[in-house]
Amino acid sequence: MATTDRPFRDRVTNKLPSHLANWQLPADWRWGTEGVEGEHRHYQEVVDNLGRSLSLVSSLDGDHEDWLHAEARNLAHLNHPSIPTTYYYWPRNAELQRGPGYLRRWIAGETLWSRLSRTGAEDLAFVLQYLRSAGSALAYMHSGGAVHGALSAETSWVTPTGRIWLLGWEWSVRAELPAGLEPNPRWTPTPPESDGVIWAPTPESDQWQLAATAFAAFTQEYPPADLPPLTLVRPDIPVSVAKVLARALKREPSERFHSIAAMLRELDRAVGSHTSMFTSGSMQAAMRGPGEGEEARLRWATGEDYEVIGRLGSGTFGSVWRVRDLSLAREVALKMLHPEVARDENAVHRFRREAQLAAQLAHPSIVPIYDWDSSGGVAWYTMELAEGGSLADLVARSGPRSIADIAVQIDQVLDGLSAAHASGIIHRDLKPENILIDRYRRWRIADFGVAKIPGEELSGTTGTPEFAAPEQLLGETQGSPVDCFEIAAITYFLLAGKPPFGTGDGRAILARELSGDVDLSGIAPDVAEWLKKGLAAVPEDRYADATAMRDAWRVAAEKAMAAEEHAPWWRRWLTSEVHLMPGDS
Repeated sequence: MATTDRPFRDRVTNKLPSHLANWQLPADWRWGTEGVEGEHRHYQEVVDNLGRSLSLVSSLDGDHEDWLHAEARNLAHLNHPSIPTTYYYWPRNAELQRGPGYLRRWIAGETLWSRLSRTGAEDLAFVLQYLRSAGSALAYMHSGGAVHGALSAETSWVTPTGRIWLLGWEWSVRAELPAGLEPNPRWTPTPPESDGVIWAPTPESDQWQLAATAFAAFTQEYPPADLPPLTLVRPDIPVSVAKVLARALKREPSERFHSIAAMLRELDRAVGSHTSMFTSGSMQAAMRGPGEGEEARLRWATGEDYEVIGRLGSGTFGSVWRVRDLSLAREVALKMLHPEVARDENAVHRFRREAQLAAQLAHPSIVPIYDWDSSGGVAWYTMELAEGGSLADLVARSGPRSIADIAVQIDQVLDGLSAAHASGIIHRDLKPENILIDRYRRWRIADFGVAKIPGEELSGTTGTPEFAAPEQLLGETQGSPVDCFEIAAITYFLLAGKPPFGTGDGRAILARELSGDVDLSGIAPDVAEWLKKGLAAVPEDRYADATAMRDAWRVAAEKAMAAEEHAPWWRRWLTSEVHLMPGDS
């Protein structure tokens, strides 16, 4: 029996396949616990030296190396939310005992067929989400002159949060296909024009397969040759939606929509203004109103604009969510106030001010803010999604860092903080959790929730005890040296893997801060002196502001690295553009 003739659950394996048995992964990489067998490909989980799960895609036939390479090259040039990112191709290398294979994003989920077998036919909201996600990916391909050719419930994957991914990309590189191969008709719906002829996919056949897969999601089977009205099989489906699918399933390609983009526009008109609610959770929450849980309230409030994917974290006053901006087709982070906090008008005012402060600074080392809004008692703002997590995540995952590892990034963070100080803004809550890492590994300052602005004379207890300056813990007046203390504490944490004055009770931490009880052994002398000044108990003994601290850091880090025979890193960095990524703003 062919591999894809077996149910999905029987194709998931914890055993390394024989063709990978002699592979040698790079240092500090390891094999993951799961793999999936396909008809021509094997997808094996590997964990890289940053702790990320990736998918190693390899060919089951050693003679298919050119086909695999063409597939990887094609995927590497595609950029769409439903197309997994491809990172690297390993050619065959006998010396390294590695290759051929390519690395892409690991997808935690199952095929649509598996989901249908497990949970039954899908509801309208899910199918609308599927059509939008898969359809926009196909339209993106078609705009570049390419086609998929094998869209099905087997090549469509669904994550536990309902996100749609398209696979089966080996079929999109027809020029490199080995002779005689074509998608398995058992799992791939065959368009009428392709029945009994040589497989030759077109944008029109992709459209038919998209509609056929949506039909299968509704009915658990592909459309038969004698297609019945969908509303006869599923009376709950709106007639307007059924008409869109019926047209896309026409036997004659010329009678279908002239493009998938046109099909999606017609679908928008068919279901009205609520087309944007493409997740079943979003639509169900919207129909029943605010629920008891925070997620239900968020879905209800943002259902027409955002798809809620999952929670990223939660704090005293609010929570952060990973969401998909439906109008711009991108994932962003959404921060919302806890519902009970949002009842306080002053809290909402400060929350909005937090977003405004970060937005007005507009610096590469400060997380960009996109939008602010409120609805139904829910207040939120959206910002760039930090795909690399936070500095706390970095140390938890990889342990203490070296000076060479952090020299440029500390300089960048201090540069961003300098921009804030120049505008009279003091952060007052800098900690590893509030320094985020973007997809280019840049460090960015986030969370200006307790920031001090010009004209304010704020005191009171602020900050996180392990990283807060003594005057914060004592509730005294606070100026820019507060931020300098916190940056020094974060730098110590990065180098030592722990806060400078320990953890636990705030009073004990304060006592150690006031006595200067910090262990600087094992840290390069020049950097140790920089830390000592930054962590001084008296504000006047610290750096006056982030600019002075940044300038001192450059000198200290350069001396420390010169002692280790490193070149003067910051001069090269400042006089080049290697720190700027193409397309960044």
